[in-house]
Amino acid sequence: QVQLVESGGGLVQAGGSLRLSCAASGIISSINAMGWYRQAPGKQRELVAAIRSGGSTNYADSVKGRFTISRGNAKNTVYLQMNSLKPEDTAVYYCNSAITTILAPGLEVEYWGQGTQVTVSS
Repeated sequence: QVQLVESGGGLVQAGGSLRLSCAASGIISSINAMGWYRQAPGKQRELVAAIRSGGSTNYADSVKGRFTISRGNAKNTVYLQMNSLKPEDTAVYYCNSAITTILAPGLEVEYWGQGTQVTVSS
């Protein structure tokens, strides 16, 4: 019913930049929030950044000042601009969205993308 498709991961040297993209598609009535999580090997999945429908954002302390989350003009896309990358940013990054579908307009459901690998070499 709803799909989140990520792109933009890869291998980069420390200090470099990457831009992740996520596009939501399907029988969407409204998208209430979109965000990025990451999971490194042996660690729990953690919130990296999130943006709400009104435009407010929040970031993990570890990425503040280096990462920027934004939404596309169509509002069904979200981007994560990652600058000054560090080896500790290495993880699988997952797109997440709170979506209300046309089939159930009163019900907000959380959806996840398949994940994209980001590897930062030292």
